[in-house]
Amino acid sequence: MKNFLIVALFILLLTNSFAQNNSDLEELVNWMTGSFTSEEQSKNDSDYYNISLEMHRIWKENNSGYWLYVEQAVAATKDKPYRQRIYHLFEEDGVIKSVIYSIPDEKKFVGGWKNISVFDNLSPEQLETRKGCEVIIERKDENTFIGSTVEKNCTSNLHGATYATTEVIITKDTMISWDRGFNDKDEQVWGATKGGYIFKKIIK
Repeated sequence: MKNFLIVALFILLLTNSFAQNNSDLEELVNWMTGSFTSEEQSKNDSDYYNISLEMHRIWKENNSGYWLYVEQAVAATKDKPYRQRIYHLFEEDGVIKSVIYSIPDEKKFVGGWKNISVFDNLSPEQLETRKGCEVIIERKDENTFIGSTVEKNCTSNLHGATYATTEVIITKDTMISWDRGFNDKDEQVWGATKGGYIFKKIIK
């Protein structure tokens, strides 16, 4: 009986831990999903552009985690995004990871967040992993998640860079994202210099 109680207690603790991790992941995805804008920041600081950010779930039947289609564009030319990605969020060894993928023939998916059925003919196997660019995310407190890429692992050749970094702060209604590129002398060559873009959620 004693051994049975010990095993039962272990299973209970393990189940509670798993549920907590899944709860954190689910809440994070809910906070990340929706339509965002940096309009307010751009009005207060001319160094920042008014950027539209769309993040919406796709492949909801896939049980390997959560998949988000991500589209960024200058608000004035929203139909011409400068960045399209797919994020795969999952929990592994107690850590939440967001793996970043490039999309083949991405122009076919512009505005896909309005009608996610366009992704039915695309599969995860067709995506190209942006190796080293995954973002490791952890819960800071009840109201905040924080995350970043790892060291210099995310390579980049944009504007003379050799690597890129990403830092994020995520709350229920706000996402702060700071992407920067650095050369081989660790000098910043692209990205905001004052801090991250502040995106406010406008549609859940």
